Amino acid sequence: MTSSTEVQIYSKPGKVAKRVAKQILKLTEESAQPQFDIALSGGSTPKKLFKLLVEKHKDSIPWERIRFWWGDERCVPPDDEKSNFKMANEILFSKVDIPQNNIHRIKGENNPEEEAIRYSEEIAENLNLRHGIPVFDMIILGLGEDGHTASIFPGQLDLIEDERTCAVSEHPLTGQKRVTLTGKVINNASRIFFLVTGANKALRISEIMNDDEAAKLLPAYFISPENGQLIWYMDEAASSQIE
Repeated sequence: MTSSTEVQIYSKPGKVAKRVAKQILKLTEESAQPQFDIALSGGSTPKKLFKLLVEKHKDSIPWERIRFWWGDERCVPPDDEKSNFKMANEILFSKVDIPQNNIHRIKGENNPEEEAIRYSEEIAENLNLRHGIPVFDMIILGLGEDGHTASIFPGQLDLIEDERTCAVSEHPLTGQKRVTLTGKVINNASRIFFLVTGANKALRISEIMNDDEAAKLLPAYFISPENGQLIWYMDEAASSQIE
């Protein structure tokens, strides 16, 4: 845990989503940049966030200035139920007035290795660099029960320091391939928001927050932006085992 880390705890998952939605509104409204680049994640908590962005902030967020990217994607077509893009598209993009050119999806239907290269190039063409590494204005991350984040799984910690922008990873149990941002790019973001809800995440949160030896096997433990802000947004259930 670094000194630039903040932890915010809310009573319910819905309140976590509400707070993050307000932050997105505030940051995009206040930003003097012509473009604001956000990398999204999949999962149940972002789903609540996307719904709230539509319900509460549909007409107030400057959608034309936000460019959406993904921190990771399963290697499936965009209409597959497991696609992170499909979820965001159905719940968020199809409901707001956003230019299609602002949505930069990982093409899960492509050859994974070739897509990792193509997506890296698309990022390089569109984002500013800091120390030669692309800079996202905001990356939204989730935490798996096993301590993975984006699609960097335990046993794949080499992807934290990988020099590439994107890489191909494999789910340790299913063997399913995914394209993921590497740790170097994630840690170069201006803001990282971890959204973690549910009692099933409490043990991992406790290990990470208490700097346990066990945490050093968890990819999420190594997310620590060098030039940015890290905020953990969690509900009481997820935070219940923090000492």
